[in-house]
Amino acid sequence: MAENEMEETQEKKGLNFVEQMVYDDLQAGKNGGRLNTRFPPEPNGYLHIGHAKAICMDFGVAEKFGGTCNLRFDDTNPVKEDVEYVDSIREDIHWLGFDWGDREYYASDYFPQLYDLAVRMIKEGKAYVDDQTSEQIAQQKGTPTTPGVESPYRSRSVEENLDLFHRMNAGEFDEGARVLRAKIDMTSDNMHFRDPIMYRIIKHPHHRTGTKWNVYPMYDFAHGQSDYFEGVTHSICTLEFVPHRPLYEYFVKELADETYCPRQIEFNRLNLTYTVMSKRKLLQLVKEGLVAGWDDPRMPTISGMRRRGFTPRSIRNFIDKIGYTKYEALNSVSLLEHAVREDLNAVSTRVMAVVNPVKLIIANYPEDKVEMVDMENNPEDPTAGTHSMPFSREIYIEREDFMENPPKKFFRLAPEGEVRLKGAYIVKCTGVKKNENGDIEEIYCTYDPDTRSGLPGSMRKVKGTLHWVSARHAIDATARMYDRLFDVENPAAETDKDFRELLNPDSLKVVTGIKVEPYLAENARPLEHFQFQRVGYFTPDKESTADNLIFNRTIALKDSWEKAQKK
Repeated sequence: MAENEMEETQEKKGLNFVEQMVYDDLQAGKNGGRLNTRFPPEPNGYLHIGHAKAICMDFGVAEKFGGTCNLRFDDTNPVKEDVEYVDSIREDIHWLGFDWGDREYYASDYFPQLYDLAVRMIKEGKAYVDDQTSEQIAQQKGTPTTPGVESPYRSRSVEENLDLFHRMNAGEFDEGARVLRAKIDMTSDNMHFRDPIMYRIIKHPHHRTGTKWNVYPMYDFAHGQSDYFEGVTHSICTLEFVPHRPLYEYFVKELADETYCPRQIEFNRLNLTYTVMSKRKLLQLVKEGLVAGWDDPRMPTISGMRRRGFTPRSIRNFIDKIGYTKYEALNSVSLLEHAVREDLNAVSTRVMAVVNPVKLIIANYPEDKVEMVDMENNPEDPTAGTHSMPFSREIYIEREDFMENPPKKFFRLAPEGEVRLKGAYIVKCTGVKKNENGDIEEIYCTYDPDTRSGLPGSMRKVKGTLHWVSARHAIDATARMYDRLFDVENPAAETDKDFRELLNPDSLKVVTGIKVEPYLAENARPLEHFQFQRVGYFTPDKESTADNLIFNRTIALKDSWEKAQKK
């Protein structure tokens, strides 16, 4: 094999099918060897993890082959759009680690050119104004197995169509009264070719153009043309647009020639178990107050995942693992959670926090004594260092870490049993104090002063190690324990039920009175990552302050959900 052929083979290894198609186009010198992709979100809601997959593809393939990627807002429906969504989309893309530089565009940038193209198509007999209602148009389009019926307005003269279209934009007609349709083929096997709508009347102020326009282009007409106006070479989208591709190419060829033509390529969407991806349904959850906004940590939105404590790298790693194919699939959310755990394990600071505290008193420890013990910040990171934590006579441990009558293989604390307090001493239980209801109020122990971590006696082995917090120094905190928003694996498949009936009633539990070490009062800033030892991964919420610590549980240490579902 020739040296240049070997190099080419090595380059092509590891490419997904989209990257392979882009690579082949570049090798063939198409579009002058230029690569320009685009990410075209609608500013009518917050982005979710499905959009993250598209972002990673659109921006990632451009980075991989030395091209550029535009951010273009598909702002063709002013009724549903808002500047809030524009701002959130920008933030989400940057957070994921991508940047579009000075290439931020809007479909509304091209409204004049699109309007002129529509006028030109009318003059060439390729478009006409239709007075039928949307219901009538849908009915006369036929079915996939029966041809459509031509509109009674299809034979209007060019002059009448031009006059009506200009008057539509002048605001003379009501919304829904008329549309502009392309004149293609009402008998086509492809339903999208049966005289698709190009423009409709919308009398609502646009967030960028105000009241300048009363007609707005449909996606199928605006998208390909916008790609062309921007110089986009590869329009990468999801599989539901496969049937739209011939129409994309039909409209683009009204502008393109042999020197340059955008190419549409489709890949599979990201679908997750226990999740809905419909933006309409997500908006419904927000508007009806079933979640606390678009960035509710239970939502599959990028902003919700960020607030919950997911990392950009974990999301990108997950997307890399599931890959890109031409077949739809339902991915297990456990794969995402595994990617999150894997990354958080590498970056999270280890701290002590007791979620369900009970007091433990060390009877033979001096009452006024306080020792500072060193705690490793992250055993996975040799450069992470340590922080100090106070130890005193009275501490808090987890209530479930003590049992009066333990079963076999219970390696935590029990009467006459010994455990190590992490980073400190071995203690032995000598008794308990109960209230009138029989609940344990206090646990009494003695400690072995020779067993402090770092001393020779610390080598003595016991089977259990507990986390703890000094009672005198403990800081009160609140934890929001988040779980999956839906309690069925595939909500979209439950067509006989309203999706709101499938919500998990235990998706959020608020736990107050948590005891955390004082280190957190100074260092728990929003979006920082912590592992509550033996409990889970947590991040301070955006509402958290030094005087009112609020943590979101990002994820448990282990995946107990999948095991529970299999029982």
